[in-house]
Amino acid sequence: MLHSPRDWQSVLYLLLLPALAAWQWRYGFTWWVYLPMLFLTLGISVVHHNHAHLKMWRSRPLNRVTDIWLSLLQGHPGFVFHATHNANHHRYRHGPRDAARTYRFGGDTNHLVGYLLHPFQATAALYPLFFRWLARLQRRSPGAFRYCLLQYLLVGGLWAGLAYLDWQKWLLFIWTPQLHGLHWLLATNYLQHAHADGGSRMDFARNFEGWLNPLLFNIGLHTAHHLHARAHWSSLPILHARYRGQIHPRLNCGGLVPYMFTTFVLGPLLPRWRSQSLMQTTETS
Repeated sequence: MLHSPRDWQSVLYLLLLPALAAWQWRYGFTWWVYLPMLFLTLGISVVHHNHAHLKMWRSRPLNRVTDIWLSLLQGHPGFVFHATHNANHHRYRHGPRDAARTYRFGGDTNHLVGYLLHPFQATAALYPLFFRWLARLQRRSPGAFRYCLLQYLLVGGLWAGLAYLDWQKWLLFIWTPQLHGLHWLLATNYLQHAHADGGSRMDFARNFEGWLNPLLFNIGLHTAHHLHARAHWSSLPILHARYRGQIHPRLNCGGLVPYMFTTFVLGPLLPRWRSQSLMQTTETS
């Protein structure tokens, strides 16, 4: 019933993250369990993102169950992707009308402070979009609106119930990992687009070609994903190879971790590693 056999990896992440959280809830904090759990929050963020573009299952009931499960695991409803990501970011591709374009906040930057702050700045810019979308949904499709509210209620109910059982364990094993995953989800926009050209047909995104890609569902191959938003994540390496030669060489990077180290740590110290903007416009408002 899965759209692709490769989605068993997604199912594994969906089961493994709560299993590790439950194990530590029962037996206590263990760093060699907690660190993989934090990594899995990154994977769950990508699974959530992928599921918003192309549903994981061919079965509507299974997709509904997955909607709810992902919302509970990540601590925010999956339908938020439709208003803020699909209808905004993918529509405008880091251009002047993209509400969360990186150069909107403090100019066209690419540094550590910008990376850390971007999730908070993007949240402030995106939530008005989300509330307007939700108001339109209430008028046009009351049933879908109630389904969205159900996701919010279930997330809030799970938080309240677990915090009532043990608020310290809830903070450590549930809320903090969820915040980690959400920060990474939004900060990834900065990694993928800062200093890219929001007005270009091909140079609007950065691509990471390192070994983390298979573990994170090829999310690093971002240009191909934008150009084929409904393509299954397993097909992105082939699509990326098709477009790679048309993309500015500075936007085809190696591994994510080396990129972050050279750009955010070495860049401020050594001009050789400093990020250079490809923007052809100075629009920042």
